[in-house]
Amino acid sequence: MPDPPAPATPPAAAPNRARAIGRRARRFALLAAVVLVPVALFAAYVTVVLHWAYSEGERAGYVQKFSRKGWVCKTWEGELAMASIPGSMPELFHFTVRNDAVAARLNKTMGQRVALSYEQHPGLPTSCFGETDYFVIDVRPVTP
Repeated sequence: MPDPPAPATPPAAAPNRARAIGRRARRFALLAAVVLVPVALFAAYVTVVLHWAYSEGERAGYVQKFSRKGWVCKTWEGELAMASIPGSMPELFHFTVRNDAVAARLNKTMGQRVALSYEQHPGLPTSCFGETDYFVIDVRPVTP
C-alpha cells in the first residue's frame, strides 16, 4: 500500500515564512548599506584626491636623500636641497615618488642639479600613498 501523502503546510505557516524571509532580506540590505556606502564614499574620496592636483610646480636643487620606505606600502621618499645663494643654508623640500620609472631616472641623476616637476595632493588619509603631499611626476637634469 502506498504511503499516505505528506500533510500540506497549513495556510497560516506560508505567510509567516515569507515575512521571516522578508525581515532577513531587509536586515541584510540595511547592513550592506551601512557597510558599503561608507566604503564607496571613502574610495571615491581617495580617487578624487589622488587624481586632482591642488597645485603643480617645479623646484630645482640637489637630491641629498632618496630611499624606498615603508613596511607594507613601499614608496620612494626624498629630500631636495635648494640653495638660493651658494654657501647659504639650503631649504629642504621633502617629496614622494610613486612611479618607479621616475624613481629610476632620479637615481641616475643623483649628485647633479635637477629640476623636479611635482603635484601637491593634500588630504590623503594615510601615509600608504606617500609620506608627503608632494608627488614628483618628472625629473630632468639642469645644466649649470
